Amino acid sequence: MNFLITGGAGFLGTALSNRLARQGHNVRVLDDTSTGDPSKLVPEVHFTRGDINDRPMLWTLLQDVECVFHLAAKVSVSESVLFPRDYNTVNVGGTVNLMEAVRDAGTNRVILISSGAIYGDQNEIPYKESTTPKPRSPYAVSKLAAEYYVRTIGQLAGIQTVCLRVFNAYGPGQRIPASHPPIIPNFIKHAITNGTLVIHGDGNQTRDYVYVDDVVNAMVSASSATGIDKSVINIGSGVETSVRELAKLVIRVTEEKPEELYNPRLSGGTSRMCADISLANQKLGYIPLIPLETGIRLTLEKDTQFKK
Repeated sequence: MNFLITGGAGFLGTALSNRLARQGHNVRVLDDTSTGDPSKLVPEVHFTRGDINDRPMLWTLLQDVECVFHLAAKVSVSESVLFPRDYNTVNVGGTVNLMEAVRDAGTNRVILISSGAIYGDQNEIPYKESTTPKPRSPYAVSKLAAEYYVRTIGQLAGIQTVCLRVFNAYGPGQRIPASHPPIIPNFIKHAITNGTLVIHGDGNQTRDYVYVDDVVNAMVSASSATGIDKSVINIGSGVETSVRELAKLVIRVTEEKPEELYNPRLSGGTSRMCADISLANQKLGYIPLIPLETGIRLTLEKDTQFKK
């Protein structure tokens, strides 16, 4: 099968690109390398450095492509509070540009990697796909808008579309930028250097952490599953974990004794997050296989950035 993966040199994109290439598929990747690292892609992947808003480049890459995975996006909640226009340009404008190109190229299916952040704060946990979104950050707004554009343009143009709302993915290969780092690799890094685990707020806020291989399993299933056109599907672990609990797990796995520092809560975040994954199980046969403690241990063991 012929695939185009936008953002395919990023954290999730690399794992997906390499999985599909190793399975014998023809995989093309478009990535601007602002956060991606093409050196981590297997040689079988056809890599192109470029921007999601470059229409001629998209048109060229889409020739004979049967399925597009759209992962190209800016993904930091806290950063989006500071730079909402940038998030709109990439996450919304880039999605519209891609869908126009897909429509004109005649591609069969588009799978958008959306986010559980679109739900915001809700009264009932876990979050079902039927829950009315209440986005609390420009990032969440941009992902929700991208969903609507993908589904609407897809319906008008006869393109099969699927929106996967991925919750807090983690695992080996996840970058730790100096600003706005993802929490799990950041906690591991500071734990093994005898540093400080910075917890924003009281630490009782929860997230649904899902291991990268489980997310890739869901994405691959979505590329060939039937009866899922126009679907929105949650991808998570189905387990709610507080930041306090996460810190204790990281300390236990690393066998280190870092200090814990409580800072003011960041703006734009949510108090609780947990995915109802029953629809993913029904539509994709999705069952998360890696529990959080095991995933943290695998991340520590497999990720070269944690080697002393």
